[in-house]
Amino acid sequence: MKNIVFVFVALLIFSCNAQEKEVAEPIKISADEVKDVVTFLASDDIEGRDTGSESIDKAATYVEKQLKAFGVKPFYETYRDNFKAKELDAFNVVGYLEGTDAKLKDEVVIIGAHYDHIGYRSKPVENDSIGNGANDNATGTATVLAMAKYFGARKNNKRTIVFALFSAEEMGLLGSKHLAKRMKNENVNLYTMINFEMMGVPFTDRDYQAMISGYDLSNMAEVLNKHAGNKVFGRSEVAVKYNLFKRSDNYPFYEEFKVPAQTLSSCDLTNFDFYHHVDDEADKMDYKFMASIINDMMPAVEGMINAETQEIKMNE
Repeated sequence: MKNIVFVFVALLIFSCNAQEKEVAEPIKISADEVKDVVTFLASDDIEGRDTGSESIDKAATYVEKQLKAFGVKPFYETYRDNFKAKELDAFNVVGYLEGTDAKLKDEVVIIGAHYDHIGYRSKPVENDSIGNGANDNATGTATVLAMAKYFGARKNNKRTIVFALFSAEEMGLLGSKHLAKRMKNENVNLYTMINFEMMGVPFTDRDYQAMISGYDLSNMAEVLNKHAGNKVFGRSEVAVKYNLFKRSDNYPFYEEFKVPAQTLSSCDLTNFDFYHHVDDEADKMDYKFMASIINDMMPAVEGMINAETQEIKMNE
């Protein structure tokens, strides 16, 4: 009988260790995975994902299914956070993974991107009038979904992660303004917000892979680079010149919460010629680069989320 009990305990310990090892295994995102997301969202069938259109409903449904498949739960009663965008019916898509640490789970980290775009252009170019928005911002959406897959599989995030895909960014950050105000009114304990914007093409003349808007406002780049183990993030003089910090969905969260809320991007409009152009197409994206930078970023974000203290702070 003692031998049977010993064998049972040994098998149980082996099983637990195997599960821990499985969770600890590195999770890599492939170029094909991000390409599939961008290609779907930037297809002609989705007609440019204009806020209030039938096509953006298709995009939102696709995002919802992805989040559900990754084990990400709806943050509200459903994944959709409804609001009015200049009399149009609009909706963000918002899910979350609860933190695993009894104390730190009360602190929230938002990982976001806008999934809308500009729809049809008034002036066709060579009979093409759809602003597909591959780089802007199907690539950012694909990055958030990759993060959702990573953390949904790891199940080790000590802090609670909210994955937020915003609509009506192209109408003046209306989706993020709505969600930021709603969360503030609900007393969400927001630690930091990381926003992804235009992640589909690499810089060619930098010593970093992605710029951080509002670089000098906090130590976010320093902290993320520490956890990445190399210089993934840097300062863009162009972003500073044109104050890109205020031009994406990070800004409403900074305004409401006064915490580090910044955008990460591999494009500051100097290395992509098709901003708000019908030629912002899926076939112009560099998916090997996207997969590489996402895989470099994920352990950096994970390290920040799981740190025992709030390492990212506003600079004085």
